[in-house]
Parts: sequence; C-alpha cells; structure tokens
Amino acid sequence: MSPRLPSGALLLVLASLALASLLAALASGSISLSPAELLAALTGEPGLGREVVLELRLPRAFGAFAVGGLLALSGALMQVLLGNPLADPYVLGVSGGAAVGALLALLLGLAGLPVTAGAFLGALAATLLVFGLAGRGERSPTRLLLTGVVMAAGWGAVINLLLALAPDAPLRGMLFWLMGDLSLVGAPGAGLLVLGLGLLLTLPVAGDLNLLARGELQAGALGVSVNGLRLHLYLVASLLTAAAVTLGGSIGFIGLLVPHLLRLVAGSDHRLLLPASVLAGGALLTAADTLARTALAPQQLPVGVLTALLGVPVFLHLLARGTR
Repeated sequence: MSPRLPSGALLLVLASLALASLLAALASGSISLSPAELLAALTGEPGLGREVVLELRLPRAFGAFAVGGLLALSGALMQVLLGNPLADPYVLGVSGGAAVGALLALLLGLAGLPVTAGAFLGALAATLLVFGLAGRGERSPTRLLLTGVVMAAGWGAVINLLLALAPDAPLRGMLFWLMGDLSLVGAPGAGLLVLGLGLLLTLPVAGDLNLLARGELQAGALGVSVNGLRLHLYLVASLLTAAAVTLGGSIGFIGLLVPHLLRLVAGSDHRLLLPASVLAGGALLTAADTLARTALAPQQLPVGVLTALLGVPVFLHLLARGTR
C-alpha cells in the first residue's frame, strides 16, 4: 500500500490545484477580474470588485470546495465500508436518502439545523439499508452495486412524490437544488467545519482502514475492531453526505471519480488518500462550479449536471474494467 508518488509532493500538487481553482472562481464571472484587481479586492480596496468577490464569489467558492471535499471523503470511506470500488454517495443512493430527509424537513416548514438533521438521518438510513440488504448471504461488489442502484431508484421515486406534493411556490428552487446548485450557499463555514471534523475523525483510523480494505477476517485477525470501525464509518460517512447535500443538493460522481483517480496515481494508503481526496474533490467541484457559472453566462447551469456528464462515462468505463 505504499504510495506511488511521494506523499508530500502529491499533497503539495493538490493544494496548488485547489488554490488555483479557488482563485479562478474568484476571478471569473460576468465581471472578469485581472490578477491585480483580484488582489486589490481581497486586500479590502473599496470598489465594485471587492463587493463581487467578498460577498458573492468567495462564499460560493468555499462552499463548492467544502461540498467537493465532503463528497470525495465520504466516497473514499464508503468504498472501504462496502468493500466496493464503485461505491459513492450518489450511486448507492445515500445522497438520495439525504435529499429525502432534507425535503421532508423543508415541506414541514423547517429551516437551518433541522434540515441538516433530516439529511443526516436520511443518509444514515440509506447507508444502513444498502449494507444490510446487500450483506445477507455472500457479499460481492456486484451485489452491493446493484442493491445501491435499486435503492437510489427508490429514493428517486420518493423524491418525485415529495415534489408532486410540494406547493408551487418553492417547487422550482427545490428542483434546481436537487440537480446540484451552489448559488444559495451563503455561509460555507459549517460545511468547512464538518469537513475538518471528518478528517479529524478518520485520519487516526486510516491504518485500520488499510487493513479493513484487505478483508474483514484479516483485519479482525490483526486486532481491528471491525464492528466498531464499521459503525464509526457509518456515522462519519452519513454526516459528510448530509452536510454536502444540505449545502449543494444532490451532486453526483465526485465521490466515485476522485478516490479512483487518486488510487491510480498514489496507491491505496488511506493515510494519504483521505487528505488527498479532500483537496482533489474540493478543487474538482470548485472548477466545475466555475464552468457552470461562466459557460452560458449570464445563465447559470446546475453544477450537478456537469459532474454527471463527466461521471457517467467514467463510471461505465470503471464498471466495464472491473467486470473484465
């Protein structure tokens, strides 16, 4: 499990890409800013650029980074938890469960923390259902994947039912949010806080994750408390997914693509993979959101549409490769 690239070099490259994506997000939009104008805006020089950057683009850029990091970290954990390299919150229906929980809270007229709590409970329920149903009998990656896909379809049906019952006034906003929308990210601090908490809760058990990835029996024989570790992963992955869905809606394939690409480059040591997933996932979604804002400006596209257009062919390629 030794990394193929030096860990320090890889993290430095990913941190540079993350910084570049954030700067590009701050400089791009209906009003493009030169490097000098961006620097002046960030240092507090009065003007239109300062208002655009600090009040509009900066919260959205940090929100995109937080959501991307949350989804990538959650995907890396779920792939170990379910023993399936094609697992991620979107494909396995965990994002759908979180969306159902959040929509139920919204339909009840709730806002803020209750919406996040509903998303967390929905994500936790979806994770438990997938693992419980696919874990009966002989567990295989194919069975886990098919169970997740079926559960995702079921959550999608529930979402459609809730949308059909929703009042007309908030319906458009709910639909746009479900497609993946970062335009309403006002205070990304909570998402960044959950992201940092997720790393703090998972990095200390990264060595145990390496052992669990080799198999439950081998991990147990080497002293890993498999049941306790699985419960830990259930809760952390569900919390990460719930925070991501609450901030940005249902955004797919980040949790699938990022850990896979990193494993090809750096190996499967979770001591490196987890922080690298946060940086790469944040950078990727920040860049995708910038493209969604600027491709057809002034009209903005849901960022979930772009991640799906990228993720679907890659997912099919990985599935065909795994079958071979």
